[in-house]
Amino acid sequence: MFGTNLKQYSFFALAMVLAAAAPLRADDWPNWRGPNHNGISTESGWLAQWPADGPPRLWKASVGTGFSSVAVANGRAYTMGNAQDTDTVFCFDAETGKVIWKHSYPCPLDAHWYEGGTSSTPTVDGNTVFTLSKKGDLFCLAADTGKVLWSTNIAVGLELPMWGLSSSALIEGNLLLLNVGTCGAALDKSSGKAVWTTGTKASGYSTPVPYSSAGKPALALMTGSGAAGVDLATGARLWDFPLHGQWNLFIADVIPVGDRFFVSSSYANTGALVQLQDGAARPVWQNGNLRNQVNSSVLVDGCLYGVDGVAGPAPSASLKCVDARDGSVKWNFPGLGGGSLMVADHKIIALSDKGELFTAAVSPQSFTPISRAQVLGGRCWTVPVLANARIYCRNAKGDLLCLDVKPH
Repeated sequence: MFGTNLKQYSFFALAMVLAAAAPLRADDWPNWRGPNHNGISTESGWLAQWPADGPPRLWKASVGTGFSSVAVANGRAYTMGNAQDTDTVFCFDAETGKVIWKHSYPCPLDAHWYEGGTSSTPTVDGNTVFTLSKKGDLFCLAADTGKVLWSTNIAVGLELPMWGLSSSALIEGNLLLLNVGTCGAALDKSSGKAVWTTGTKASGYSTPVPYSSAGKPALALMTGSGAAGVDLATGARLWDFPLHGQWNLFIADVIPVGDRFFVSSSYANTGALVQLQDGAARPVWQNGNLRNQVNSSVLVDGCLYGVDGVAGPAPSASLKCVDARDGSVKWNFPGLGGGSLMVADHKIIALSDKGELFTAAVSPQSFTPISRAQVLGGRCWTVPVLANARIYCRNAKGDLLCLDVKPH
C-alpha cells in the first residue's frame, strides 16, 4: 500500500513539475487536420503523462453513427453523426459538454461493409460553420446558434463515389473548397454559388490541401483516379499522379513536403514522394512502406508518421515512421492497428482502432509511449483532437469523450 501511494505521489509530483516548467499555450482546432491543415497543433504545455486509467473525463456524449472528427473554436466543439437515417450536426459547450444547438436533416446511414454514418468534419470560419453530408447536403450555419444561413445539395448531377462524399470544407479567402466531382469544386462561401467546377466524375475521399505553385495558390487532393493539383482561383488542372487501387479508395490527404508531395493509398498498395518536372508528376520514390488507409500521416522534421496497411477483420496495419527523403522505415509499432494520430508540442497523440489512447515523443528512433490508456471501445478510426488542453475521442457508434489534459 505504501509503495503504491508513493508511486502515485511521485507521478503527480512529476506532473506538477512538468506543468510548472511548461505553461499551457492553448489553441483552437477549427477544422479537419487543424488550423494549418497538417495534423499539427501549436498547443504546448498540456499533460502528456497520466495515470494508467487515462486522463480525467470531463464529459461524454452520444452523437450517432459516423466517423466525423471534432472541430473546436471559441469555446464550442462541433461534430456530426447519424441516427435513424438522419444526420445531426452537434454544437457542444467545449468545457461542460452541454448541447448548445443541433441541426438535423434526412440522410441514409449507408452501412456498406462498415457502420456507415457521417464521414466529413465540420469547418468553423469566424461565426459560420460548414458541413457536408455523404449525399451532398451542404450547410452554412451560424456557429453560435445553428441557424441555417444557406444550404444547397452540391451532388446534383455528379457521380458519387461508392461510400459517398467525405471531404471537409477548406476555406481560403472567400472560397469554400470541396473534393466533389472530378477534381474538386469552389463555391462562394457567403452564398453557396459555384465559382468553378471540374467535371461530374466520382471524387476521391480526401479533403483539399492548400499549397503554392510558382507563387500562386493551389490545391492538392485525391481524385477518383489518384492524386492531382489544381489552381485555386480557376480549378485548372496543374498535375496528375494516377494510381490503380481497389474500388478507387483514395482517402488520405495529400501531404506537401517542401515542393514535393506524399501520396498514399493502402488499396493501391503504395506510398510515394512525388515531384513535378516539366508539368508532369513523377515519383522520387515509391514503395509499400507507408500505405495509408483511412487516416492521413503527419510530417515532422522530414519524417512521416502514419498508419500503414489495412484495418479490418484480419488487420495488417501498424504505426510507422518513414523517412520522407527516401521512403525508408525508421521504426514500426504494431500496437495501434488501423488507428490515427495528430501531433502537438512535438508529441504524438494516437488512438488505436480499438480505443487505446497513446502519447509519445516524436522521434525517428522509436515509438516509446509516455502514457497509454483504454478510453473507448468499438471501432475507432476517427483521429483524436487536442484543443485547449482537452482531448476529444470518438468511436464509430458515436460515443464522444472529452478528456482533461490541463496542467493543474
